[in-house]
Amino acid sequence: TSGDKQAIEHALVTLNITQLRDRPVSDLSGGQRQRALVARALVQEAQVYFLDEPFVGIDATSEAVIIGVLRHLRAAGKLILIVHHDLSNVAAYFDEIVLLNHQVVAQGTPADVLNETTLYKTYGDHVVLFAPGKVANDE
Repeated sequence: TSGDKQAIEHALVTLNITQLRDRPVSDLSGGQRQRALVARALVQEAQVYFLDEPFVGIDATSEAVIIGVLRHLRAAGKLILIVHHDLSNVAAYFDEIVLLNHQVVAQGTPADVLNETTLYKTYGDHVVLFAPGKVANDE
């Protein structure tokens, strides 16, 4: 329908991928593919969005575009749930986080949750924490 075509065009413009309109998904780069998948989700006009590792294997431009779209959705009152493993940008990207290790370890704002105790409970010995002015294994 006309409304569906408008929704698709809006999603393509929003994700800055109008030039990819006629290309098969299999021909797209990782970042282009992720943007196309987010565009497809936008067309659904859902209240809740589930994304599994949307930033893995994509370029910085695609990541910035996708995070901008997600912030817009959040501002519009949508609920966005994301599986994400890169702790380097968690505080900048997410309002609330849940740390899991077979069960909920901690839940709350990044400032409240990202600390040495909860990170060790989540990742065990697989995490190395560096504090400003300290060297790993410094005693």
